Amino acid sequence: MIAYIIRRIGGSIVVLIGISIITFSLAYLVPANPARAIVGPHASEALVLQVEKQLGLNEPLPVRYVHYMGNLLQGNLGTSYVLDQPVTTLISQRAGATAQLAVTAWIAELLIGIPIGIISALYDRKAVDHVVSILALVGISLPVFFVGLELMYWVGFKLGWLPVGGTGGFNFVILPALTYAITGAAYYARLLKSSMIDVMSSDYIRTARAKGASPNRVIFGHALRNAIIPVMTYGGIDIASLFGGVVVIEDVFGYSGIGQLTVQAINNLDVPVIMGTVLFAALFVVLFNLLVDVLYGIVDPRITY
Repeated sequence: MIAYIIRRIGGSIVVLIGISIITFSLAYLVPANPARAIVGPHASEALVLQVEKQLGLNEPLPVRYVHYMGNLLQGNLGTSYVLDQPVTTLISQRAGATAQLAVTAWIAELLIGIPIGIISALYDRKAVDHVVSILALVGISLPVFFVGLELMYWVGFKLGWLPVGGTGGFNFVILPALTYAITGAAYYARLLKSSMIDVMSSDYIRTARAKGASPNRVIFGHALRNAIIPVMTYGGIDIASLFGGVVVIEDVFGYSGIGQLTVQAINNLDVPVIMGTVLFAALFVVLFNLLVDVLYGIVDPRITY
């Protein structure tokens, strides 16, 4: 196990370096000048050149990347071109809000998706399954921004039960999290249903029933334990992407998180912030994937490394 984790960490470092090269190259190879974006379209060419020199933008791209990685190894993600603040400070200011939204949305997805998946599998091709399948298809098909706007209007504005938008206490998180859960829970339900149907037809399930195991013991003690592995895989990727910022939802609800920071950085061509937020998200994806791989062996002892 230890050797496997060490190998995975080594592979993860290579992945992060690859992501940094791709993101850095794409950010600086777009047909736009960050210096011009900072000083404005009417600034003189001399001023643009002066800003380029101050930011080191006049150096070759490989040299800039080496400087960036050198600072990164020292924990320095650079300074925002637009906000003139360290990128680490900007990310840390918003990481808490994004983490709160990510965990709440993920738990809501599981609470909705897993029971629906189990019920749908147990009543496969029956009326309950058809109703659940239609609801799941509707959930997958609805655009996130549409669900968010509808919840804002009906729950936030018309009923006044929750804040329409913004960032604050837990009540500001509920509507954005529910928006993500409604559209995302359907994936968990369909994934678990498919896995449960395969597992329920296995020999060891028939053996458990023949030995007189109760239905609940068969479903939750035997079937669900094995059927949940694909859900764990998707769940690890899902929550990792959530920690990187829910761009559309944060933008719709005016939620001040990592996703909104990323959108603002892209609009302003603020390359240090773009790099920082992308690497921040990539780090969580790598970490959660590693965590899920380790959990496989705990949930299913047949899996060895």
